[in-house]
Amino acid sequence: MIKQYKTLIDLFEDQKQSQGIIRFISGEKDEHTLTFEQFWQETLQFLGTLQSKGIKPNDELIILTTSNKRFLLSFWASILGGIIPVPVAPGISDEHKSKLFHVAEHLNHPSLVTDNDTLERLAKFVKNRNISDSKSLLTSHCITADNSQLKGRVLQRNPNDIAFIQYSSGSTTAPKGIVLSHKNLTSNIYSIAKKLNFTKHDNVLSWMPLTHDMGLIGNHISLLGAGLSHSIMDTNLFIRRPLLWLKKASEHKATILSSPNFGYKHYLKQFEKSQDILLDLSCVRLVINGAEPISSNICNQFINALRPYGLNHDTMFPVYGLAEATLGVTFPALNKKYSTISLKRYSVSAGEAVIPSQPNEDTITFVKVGEALGNCEFRLTDLNDNPVPENVIGHIQIRGDNVTSKIYNDPKTSKEMFTSDQWLKTGDYGFKIGNELVITGRSKEIIIINGQNYYPHDIEEIITQDKKLELGMVAACRTSNPVDQTDQLIIFFLHRKDLSSAVNIINHIRSVIGKVLGIEIKYVIPNKTIPKTTSGKIQRLKLSQEYSEGRFDQIIDDLKSAAKNFNKKSDLFENNTVLDDLISITSKYSEEIEINADDNLFEVGISSLTLTEIMLEIEEEYPKKISIDDLFENPTLRQLSSYLNSQRKTI
Repeated sequence: MIKQYKTLIDLFEDQKQSQGIIRFISGEKDEHTLTFEQFWQETLQFLGTLQSKGIKPNDELIILTTSNKRFLLSFWASILGGIIPVPVAPGISDEHKSKLFHVAEHLNHPSLVTDNDTLERLAKFVKNRNISDSKSLLTSHCITADNSQLKGRVLQRNPNDIAFIQYSSGSTTAPKGIVLSHKNLTSNIYSIAKKLNFTKHDNVLSWMPLTHDMGLIGNHISLLGAGLSHSIMDTNLFIRRPLLWLKKASEHKATILSSPNFGYKHYLKQFEKSQDILLDLSCVRLVINGAEPISSNICNQFINALRPYGLNHDTMFPVYGLAEATLGVTFPALNKKYSTISLKRYSVSAGEAVIPSQPNEDTITFVKVGEALGNCEFRLTDLNDNPVPENVIGHIQIRGDNVTSKIYNDPKTSKEMFTSDQWLKTGDYGFKIGNELVITGRSKEIIIINGQNYYPHDIEEIITQDKKLELGMVAACRTSNPVDQTDQLIIFFLHRKDLSSAVNIINHIRSVIGKVLGIEIKYVIPNKTIPKTTSGKIQRLKLSQEYSEGRFDQIIDDLKSAAKNFNKKSDLFENNTVLDDLISITSKYSEEIEINADDNLFEVGISSLTLTEIMLEIEEEYPKKISIDDLFENPTLRQLSSYLNSQRKTI
């Protein structure tokens, strides 16, 4: 049943008469089913449409459609005709529309498959923004109807030929076209099928978008290649009605489910509010979790919440992969409870050996993501690409038959992706324990303060532990101090009310991070949106870039005024020279943090270094009258001023 093919064309031709079906779920009672044979015939018909429009082998076809069926027909018709499919995620925002034209400019001879409604929105966007449609995508090179009466002609390809171009989601950089060959794909899907031990009894359900590698490769191509029936649920339907996901899994007796971390959280949010849920998840043998940093808390919450409905604890299956690796890099062992490791925070730095510890507020817990898949290997290195020992954090590099060879039409970036000995640099940090990999974070997102590495997802989890804010509503980002280029921490949080109502949340965030991590936050900025990729990854670098461009300057100025109005107390104007002095000193060192007379200095979000600087100046101002020990007894400025006044009276 599990077979390694030379090309995707061989794969489809071999499976077209198998017993599998594809079920498209558009609503609770809106489903459409195709056998693999019917799917083959409709794909040939669509290929006839493409060829009748003059689209030739090696031309590119951008696929931008809200219909999963139309997407797959376009994709496979391109594959069978030697045309290069280029999936692009549909969306209503200007950013999504702009991405289409950004992608088109990097292609040679692109055409576009889209829907009439989408085409109308794109035409308005081009007109209103005065954008040049230089590739004529919306006119002579646009296909919105399937009107061919003739079946297309299949063109055989070689294993090293381009199968399709997977544009990255853009979570850390501008989207780039990752070239995936037939060999890349057939190698990886074979390894996935073997590792997951696919059998004829497996039945898979997914809501992941087909424009994402986990949706297209993991939840469709690999299943088609194994002859497995699978159901594809509209992504927007899952977003609107997440409870329908597992209802359909129960109804169709799905054995394998998959989602990024945020999908499990999204489901739980609605599940906790619901009553009279009727589910039977006893058929589920795998719950795959990947595509973004994996939260052990969310894993536990999901499994525990669904256990009464037959979901086994051993089903949670955390994985690691990336588009440049076609999809999968490491998978854990089957039929084994997923494993975590907690580390001392101060040990989680590049080049340092990690220090395991029992979980507490001074540790970070990471999920182990398993061993390397077949035909792929990974290594951990230092900045000079030299391998580091086990349990030492390094840069993750990969190589194998599944790894891309280049970025489309971009030789400079292609060269920069690889080391001199041809290992691909993933941009991720991690370490190896035994044969298993642990991911610690993206190298471009790590924040280094006073020589210590801080990971955005860890900071975000700390802020959201008390449930006042939720994961996905907070983004921890890095920016550089313009004076000495050192890293600074900025926190964005989702907030759509007036700024004055954000002050309490801002103070809370500063307090939590100050108490747990002892580091300062440059700014805490409310924002009406937390930008994410189509797979749910927070676009932290995008927020950092927008901050650097000054897009939040006005909000920051407005926040300062709001904070002053919020914190103004009549007692600040009382005749207390000592208190005024202390407020003046702390204001000098605490930068943007508004410290009031009754704030606990250990909890307002300033670092121990800043606190020391404040105390040194207070000691200079009031020599021999106060020490650091006195601060523990008098942690607010009002208490300190009272103490200093009492000291003056006793002299």
